[in-house]
Amino acid sequence: MRDQWVKRLRFQHAGQVVVAAFAAAVAVGTALLMLPIATTAPGSAPVVTAVFHATSAVCVTGLSTVDTPNYWTPFGQVVILVLIQIGGFGVMTLASLLAIVLTKKLGLRSRLTAASETKAEGLGDIRSVLFGVVRVTCTVEILVATALTLRWWLGYGHSFGRAAYLGVFHAVSAFNNAGFALFSDNLMSYARDVWIIAPISAAIILGGLGFPVIMEVIRVRRRRRWSLHTKITLMMSTSLLLIGAVVITAVEWSNPKTLGQMGLGEKLLVGTFHSVSPRTAGFNAWDYGQVDEGTLLSTIILMFIGGGSAGTAGGIKVTTFFLLFVGIVAEMRGETHATIFERRIADRTMRQALNVALIGIAAVVASTLILTQISDIRLAELLFESTSAFATVGLSTGVTAKLPDAGQLLLVALMFLGRLGPITLVSALALRESTRRYTYPEGRPLIG
Repeated sequence: MRDQWVKRLRFQHAGQVVVAAFAAAVAVGTALLMLPIATTAPGSAPVVTAVFHATSAVCVTGLSTVDTPNYWTPFGQVVILVLIQIGGFGVMTLASLLAIVLTKKLGLRSRLTAASETKAEGLGDIRSVLFGVVRVTCTVEILVATALTLRWWLGYGHSFGRAAYLGVFHAVSAFNNAGFALFSDNLMSYARDVWIIAPISAAIILGGLGFPVIMEVIRVRRRRRWSLHTKITLMMSTSLLLIGAVVITAVEWSNPKTLGQMGLGEKLLVGTFHSVSPRTAGFNAWDYGQVDEGTLLSTIILMFIGGGSAGTAGGIKVTTFFLLFVGIVAEMRGETHATIFERRIADRTMRQALNVALIGIAAVVASTLILTQISDIRLAELLFESTSAFATVGLSTGVTAKLPDAGQLLLVALMFLGRLGPITLVSALALRESTRRYTYPEGRPLIG
């Protein structure tokens, strides 16, 4: 009993430290963005504006209430860039280290269970995780930044310094799934340029897979030896990317305001990009205020699902969504346990997935309901905005700046919850293991 309390207190303390660290980063970022040197206009940025953008950067979301390249000076842009890097690195490290902490603070039996539940298999010690995250982050960002720099330098006539600045900023923003861009129309001006869209898409996908998956794929060559988490993440990420690309491209195929005026190759490029970006980068190559409602709904679903665990992506995560789907299939077949890849999924893991999904739904629905009461914006747009904030995506139909201060602060809370909530919740559930020495008589209320 004493050991259980010690474990619980240690985790609670760790959880408080994590929340405090992210809150401190937001506070420091807010203070820096409020400096007169951070904005192009005279004076300093309003408090709500500074808090919103500091939170959006640290939580690697990308939502914005102002025009990033014109409102913020190079100093302010660099502050946002550093906050994005800190937030992205912090999330990947946090999730991976929590996995190690969980597996080392439990008993042998519980440790083996937690290892598979929290993706800790093969991560090694804390030092190797830290260096591994740094190595993966720097490698991907340098390669993508180099490709983008060369394109903007040689293809668009920018000076090498300007091209390098653009390349680094967008590489960091893409890999960390932040979605901040240094162009007023985000990436709409480069929608047809494969040499811009492809590197950014690659960075988004890699960042969204998660550090454990990337390292396991690098170290373990044989797919049969990959962990269950890696197999599910890769399978679901690929499936959702392809399904999203087909659905979104088909819906927007004849829309003159998006894909209607493009050629076949350009339609496929832009349509695929808008299947990649909602999971969960936030870059856009078209105006989401002009898309079909079917595209809005498809994008909301992709945003809510998100990407892989222990990565820079948000949402409830692809593993959570897949476990819920597998659980439904097993129940329809009358099976007592859900199985996948010749592995039985523990009941506790299924309950954790259900908790994460239901809490996410509750957060999005509640925030959308509140926004409908304090603004006169359409429900579909508010739902899109709330989902984007919770899933830390950053896509918007253009209504963020139209929300009152209370609405923007609500999105701030939603971004913070969406960034830290799923990580800390799953870790807490993994540690809160207790067994009753008695059971009540079984009850069967009517379902359906």
